[in-house]
Amino acid sequence: MTQKKFDFDEIIDRRGTASEKWDKYRDRDVIPLWVADMDFRSPPAIIKALHERVEHGVFGYTAPPQGLVQAVIDSLQAEYDWQVRREWITWLPGLVTGLNVSCRAVGEPGDDVVTFTPVYPPFMSAPPLSGRNAINVPLVCEAGRWGLDLEALEAAVTPRTRQLLLCSPHNPVGRVWTREELVALDEFAARHDLVICSDEIHAGLVLEPGVRHIPIATLSPETSRRTITLMAPSKTYNVPGLGCSFAVISDDTLRRAFRKAMGRIVPHVNLLGYTAAEAAYRDGEEWRRELLEYLRGNRDLVEEEVTGMGLCAARVEATYLSWIDLRKTGIEDPVRFFEEAGVGLSGGSDFGLPGYVRLNFGCRRELLKEALRRMKAALEGLPGR
Repeated sequence: MTQKKFDFDEIIDRRGTASEKWDKYRDRDVIPLWVADMDFRSPPAIIKALHERVEHGVFGYTAPPQGLVQAVIDSLQAEYDWQVRREWITWLPGLVTGLNVSCRAVGEPGDDVVTFTPVYPPFMSAPPLSGRNAINVPLVCEAGRWGLDLEALEAAVTPRTRQLLLCSPHNPVGRVWTREELVALDEFAARHDLVICSDEIHAGLVLEPGVRHIPIATLSPETSRRTITLMAPSKTYNVPGLGCSFAVISDDTLRRAFRKAMGRIVPHVNLLGYTAAEAAYRDGEEWRRELLEYLRGNRDLVEEEVTGMGLCAARVEATYLSWIDLRKTGIEDPVRFFEEAGVGLSGGSDFGLPGYVRLNFGCRRELLKEALRRMKAALEGLPGR
């Protein structure tokens, strides 16, 4: 058995650190399994790089380090056989910023943007905030597995639809889209002359053995030319508070439109964000491999326990987020119900589908076991169960 180098069972007290995740319940005995950051310490390589940068002591305006740009290019080549040029990369202080900039960069006010629900809430808010109309096409769930409804997608498109927002891998349903599914979406986008904006922030968190993430832009040069790919190290390496993301846009015209939409509104990435990102892509792979193994164990635990509660949870192929169906329980407000039982979850309504909850299992296993024990006890106390 291979000796583990990293301890994901370490108890790290995040209370009193201005943690959004933990401070929500600062005065209550509630285990927070809601917002998507993990409780694990970031890779030692990142912490070391940050210490060294802080020791320098000067924190002036900072350009994207050439070492970081090369690290991203090398990572995309190694992971996806994707040959990305330096000029294709545009740096952003966050992926949500990228979604909003993309909506502003494509088409005109009053145009339509289509996406699939349930989905990460900014997918639904970015179009209206950008003066566009959001068209939400429901995903379908068959035998516990979520998929695309291509007929509904065709029925929803309008003459003013200009863009498809894709979440890949998908948050919250945990799907890694297959090549066949991506090809179908690509053909749809080509047929209707749509730009694809693909959020691939969870690309480094594929848990299911034998499953691979495919950036949709890699399907063909033609696909690449109409695609804005958004990526970041934040989820994979647990550095969301450092705010460093990027867009990959191969088409010169589309990239100019994207950068013009950024204008002088979008701030630069901070230097510690750059520092952490370079260390992540350069030296974080060994940590990531052990993280994925640990998360698989948590994923399997959640699936087993939730099934034992008589609930249905989709198989999590990627992310550290479980999407749980509570519609048959008759619970009117699932978030409040579980908070009263001592577990903080995200409500399905936020993702466009009431009756579900999203559970973040990116935490130490003993804490997860206690949260699941509380959930089970609360459900067993329901009338008729």
